[in-house]
Amino acid sequence: MTIAAVLSDKGRDVATITPEASLAAAAGELTRHKIGALVVIDGEGAVVGVLSERDIVSCLAKHGDQQLGERRVSDAMTAPAITVAADERVLSALALMTARRIRHLPVMRDGSLAGIVSIGDLVKYRIDHIEREAEAMRSYIQSA
Repeated sequence: MTIAAVLSDKGRDVATITPEASLAAAAGELTRHKIGALVVIDGEGAVVGVLSERDIVSCLAKHGDQQLGERRVSDAMTAPAITVAADERVLSALALMTARRIRHLPVMRDGSLAGIVSIGDLVKYRIDHIEREAEAMRSYIQSA
């Protein structure tokens, strides 16, 4: 089971933002898309970071609410971005997320952004896979 298989099920859409955008704009994008993180890309489209809800809350705790909305994404984002290759195994990606205490991984293919997976996406994919295996085993036993 690879990350590419997860993306084929969930889709490859990725919400992105630039480092120069305001945190207010980023919060608006997170809300509009109903997601927990944005991939931060530079002018050439290179992945330079990830901005999560947790990053915004941490920035709020550090700086207070004074002008929080006017701060830039670059002030709060996690950088450099921790990424995963599309051909990476799901269990390896889950281990990486657990070890690094992150919930979102931009997916790279040939140096370009190919998608994003969350820990929820990977857990759902893993559970679905296990359930399919269990059903196949039940069918096999019943037919024997």
